Amino acid sequence: MDAYAENMLAEIEKGQFEAAEAVFLQVLAADDDETIYALAAELASLGFSDQAQRAYQHLLVKYPTEDQLRTALAELALDTGETDTAVELLASITPGSSVYLEALLVLADVYQADGLAEAAEAKLLSAYELAPDEPVIQFALAEYYFSLARYMEAIPFYKALLQAGERKIARVDLASRIGVAYALTGNLKNARGYLEQIQTVDLTSDVQFQLGMTYAADPVTHDQGIQTLETLAEQDPSYATLYEPLGVLYEAKGDHEMALRTYQTGLAVDQFNPKLYMQAALVSQRLGDSVQAEELFQAGLTHNPGEASLVLAYSAWLVQQGQHLGNINLLNAFLTDEDAELDPTLYVNLAKSYTALEDWRMAEQYWTAALPFFGDDAAFLQAAYYFFRSIGQRTLALEALHRYVELVPTDLDMTEALADLQDAAEFS
Repeated sequence: MDAYAENMLAEIEKGQFEAAEAVFLQVLAADDDETIYALAAELASLGFSDQAQRAYQHLLVKYPTEDQLRTALAELALDTGETDTAVELLASITPGSSVYLEALLVLADVYQADGLAEAAEAKLLSAYELAPDEPVIQFALAEYYFSLARYMEAIPFYKALLQAGERKIARVDLASRIGVAYALTGNLKNARGYLEQIQTVDLTSDVQFQLGMTYAADPVTHDQGIQTLETLAEQDPSYATLYEPLGVLYEAKGDHEMALRTYQTGLAVDQFNPKLYMQAALVSQRLGDSVQAEELFQAGLTHNPGEASLVLAYSAWLVQQGQHLGNINLLNAFLTDEDAELDPTLYVNLAKSYTALEDWRMAEQYWTAALPFFGDDAAFLQAAYYFFRSIGQRTLALEALHRYVELVPTDLDMTEALADLQDAAEFS
C-alpha cells in the first residue's frame, strides 16, 4: 500500500479514529486505485464499513462497469442491514458479467436474511444451473438446505463436494455436516459412519452431541454414548441440550440418582427448560422423595407458566398422589387460559379428581367431555363405564362398554355385562 493508506491503518491501530478519517480523505485524493481497492477490503474486514463503502463508491464512479465493486458494496450493505441497497446493486449486474454467479449467491443471502426462503432458493438454483460443478455454489445450496432442516436435500451436495476431494469449506467440515444431517433424519447408522471420521480438532459440541446420540441408540454402544455425552458435559458444560437425553440414558440403566444429578446440573445451566423439571420431578418420585418432586414441578411452572407438557405431567402426578383438590385448582387455572394448549388427558384427570371428591355433577361433565377422545383406550373406557353406571347414566355407560368390548373381546365378564345392559335397554 502507498503511504497514506498505510498511515490510515496505523492510526486505526493506535485507536486514533479522527486522525484516521483525516488521512482517509488523503487516501481518496492521492493514492492509486489499486491501493484504494486493497484498503477498502482491509477496512471491511476490520469492521469499518462506512469508510469501506465510501472507498468502493469512489472507485465505482471511476469504473462504472466494474461489477466486482457492486458485489463488494452489496455485501457491506447486507452486513449493515441495508437490504434494499444490496438488492438494487446486485439487480443491476447482468448475466454476461464475470461476477454474475457471485451476485446470485449474495442475492440469495439477502433474500434469506429477509426471510424470503423461496426467492433465496431460486437464486441458488439459477447459479447451480449455470455452474453445477462449482464447489462454492454446491456448498451454498447445501448450507441453505441444512439451515432450513431440509437435510435430505442438503446431503447430496455435501457428498458431491466430499467425493470431489473437498473436506472443508469456510471452516465447515463436510463429513460432520453429513453425519449431523443423517442423525437428524434418524438414519443413525449412516450418521455414525461419518461422525466417527471427524478429527478431534473439528469435533464441535453439536457434532459430539450427535455422535453420542448415535452411540446411545445402539444397545451395543449404549455405554459409549453415555461416555461421549459425559465428555461433552466436561468440555462444554453450557451445552444445555445434552442434559435431558443423558439423564434419560442413566434412567434406562436404572441409575436414578445419577439421572437426577444430571437433570439438576442441566437446570443450573438452563433454568427455563420444562423437560428437565419434569424429568427431575419424576425421577425424584421414583427415588421416594415426593416433597422434592412437588417442589420441582412447582419451580418448573414458575419458570414456565402455562407450559402444557409440564402441567399435564404435574396433573398426572397429583392424581397419583391423591392430591385431587390441588389437581383441580391447577387445571382450572390452566383451562381458563385462552392461549393454553389443551390435551384431552386433562379432562380425564379432572374427571378422576372430581370423582374422588364425590362431586358427581362435575365428574360427569369431564367424563363425558373425555369420552370422544379415548375410544381406543380400553383402560379409560372401562373406568368411564363404571362411573356412568354408578350415576345411572345408562346410555353413556352402554357406549363406553360397547367400545371397550370391541377392543377387549376376550374379557368375558365385560362381554356379559354388555349383553345384560343391552337387554335392559331393550325392555326399558
